[in-house]
Amino acid sequence: MSVEIRRASLERNTNETQIQVSIALDTHPEYAPQVIKISTGIGFLDHMLHALAKHGGMSLEIACKGDLWIDDHHTAEDCAIALGVAFKKALGAIRGVKRFGTGHAPLDEALSRAVVDLSSRPYCHTDLQLRREKIGDLSCEMIPHVFHSFATEAGITLHVDVLHGMNDHHKAESAFKATALALKEAITRTGMNDVPSTKGVL
Repeated sequence: MSVEIRRASLERNTNETQIQVSIALDTHPEYAPQVIKISTGIGFLDHMLHALAKHGGMSLEIACKGDLWIDDHHTAEDCAIALGVAFKKALGAIRGVKRFGTGHAPLDEALSRAVVDLSSRPYCHTDLQLRREKIGDLSCEMIPHVFHSFATEAGITLHVDVLHGMNDHHKAESAFKATALALKEAITRTGMNDVPSTKGVL
């Protein structure tokens, strides 16, 4: 028997980027198969967002046309903003979900931990230990900024730490995969309809 799919679509257009996002927080092999199509113009960002969706159990489609002749900043930031807005819209009222999620993801020598709280209090801490200037065409300084921008617009508390690693590609990818696992747990339905807070409000 099918259940309601939590989904949202939106467009975000500025003088710097034009973005279309569609997200579904729930997938099912029969009535809601997972679909992932990412095209931001930045290959490594596509790779990271694809990993986030795949391991988060989400369907995600993002198409972005950005001012990459300037640099990667506006595209990476605005894609994260749009994704955060869409995530929050799809999630809706924070009722009947676990609220908290933790994920650990290794990638060869690298290991990352992510912890999520669907708190409606935006906050983000990252310690990614990245050393290179860029990975592919994505500036390493933009990777924590992507996490911060997403968390702010999604209205969540997010802590992402690379616990150890040597290769920056591995460290970044394990961080996104850990975040995916944490989000997947936090949005899991409990079968209840309660607000998961002693305050009664989130």
